[in-house]
Amino acid sequence: MKKISLLGSTGSIGRQSLEVVETLGCEVAVLTANRNIELLEIQCRKFRPRLAVCMDSEAAETLKIKLADTDIKVMSGMEGLMEAALWDGVDIVLTAVMGMVGLRPTLAALKKGRRVALANKETLVCAGELVMEAAERYGGEILPVDSEHSAIFQSLQGCGNRGEVKRLILTASGGPFFGKKREELEKVTVKEALRHPNWSMGAKITVDSATMMNKGLEVIEAMRLYAMPLEKISVVIHRESIIHSLVEYCDNAILAQLGTADMRLPIQYALTWPERVPGPATPLDLLTCPHLTFFAPDEENFPCLALANEAAKEGGTATAILNGANEAAVAAFLAGRIGFMDIPRRVEKALKAVPVVGKPSLEDVLAADEAARAAAV
Repeated sequence: MKKISLLGSTGSIGRQSLEVVETLGCEVAVLTANRNIELLEIQCRKFRPRLAVCMDSEAAETLKIKLADTDIKVMSGMEGLMEAALWDGVDIVLTAVMGMVGLRPTLAALKKGRRVALANKETLVCAGELVMEAAERYGGEILPVDSEHSAIFQSLQGCGNRGEVKRLILTASGGPFFGKKREELEKVTVKEALRHPNWSMGAKITVDSATMMNKGLEVIEAMRLYAMPLEKISVVIHRESIIHSLVEYCDNAILAQLGTADMRLPIQYALTWPERVPGPATPLDLLTCPHLTFFAPDEENFPCLALANEAAKEGGTATAILNGANEAAVAAFLAGRIGFMDIPRRVEKALKAVPVVGKPSLEDVLAADEAARAAAV
């Protein structure tokens, strides 16, 4: 029975992770959240972790009172999140927090030689080289939880020589605005942007899907995870979200992973790899699933994908600048302060304004993130 530390238990991935963990019979040692103490308290009483963490200090004090009748330790802030990543006896740290807050605990867990089930894009996008180096140096493992990267990971099983890989092909649903032109996109609302056709996700990632930035971030992740150059990574629009991604080999064979739009499968595979076991994911019925279609991405009307590719080519802290500016811009859009197409404009502005450091340290990455957020306002 594996012991799990779940960072970000109250979000969409976190809630589904607990379904998987319960099915597998794993022990939950640690749960963390930002400030949703109502749900976190329910989770704590059900799974009885040894440690609960709230990033928000006031929420942590309230949770401490609510859990006073238990022996669960309550901590707050980055200190608590680091303790969650390093908690004694934990086998797997599942990182489902959103944003740069996931970087430090992920690095700490890898330096402890642990398996990290990674659902936090920012970690690899902003500091991929540092993260992969830490995993290799200290014997840690990174297993992807994103459906696309899990699909690639699964399609690479049995590939002993990465030189045999011709191309990684990431699929994208196209989001709610597939086929729309720039002038139409200037007028879309927050409500419309949050109406994803296939997946139920958090607000930020849903907007990223609508702008196609999500796929750009995944391209950068793929470069880090699989040590692949940008020219060996492609994106294709696949509206049905049945094929989650593909690997093309040098003999022109293409291997793909198919499944329903259910995050519980990639979550489970990251926890049980190299084994497969029965789980709660919804099975795919080939006789009733829709016809599969494919389209080229539209970088003219959805410029975020092109911006991500440019940052990937430049390297260094350019990807941290891209991510930080995007996070700030998406937050402003969700708050109603800017329009939908202002998101790529703000990101492009930050990429031009913030200097890039070629071989960054962790401090350089964090500084670039902060400068990008300021430049994107």
